[in-house]
Amino acid sequence: MPSIKIPTPLRAYTENQAQVTVSGSTVGEALEDLTSQYPDLRQHLYEGDKLRNFVNVFLGDEDVRFLDGLETEIDEDDGLRIIPSIAGG
Repeated sequence: MPSIKIPTPLRAYTENQAQVTVSGSTVGEALEDLTSQYPDLRQHLYEGDKLRNFVNVFLGDEDVRFLDGLETEIDEDDGLRIIPSIAGG
């Protein structure tokens, strides 16, 4: 099954799990499964039905925004990473 690496700031919402196994054949389905397992995480990833602008999802080394977005197909052994943007001044 695919897995998603969870960044440290969001692990409080995944029972401190650094990696979560999910189901789904697309990035969007995998994220939906993640947020169904950990509902408190949803508000940190989504604004309504869309991913928040500062949430970046990578499949391997590729930002899924430059692939097919949430419709990007994934395989059983794929690993996704959530990487929040960091801003500062």
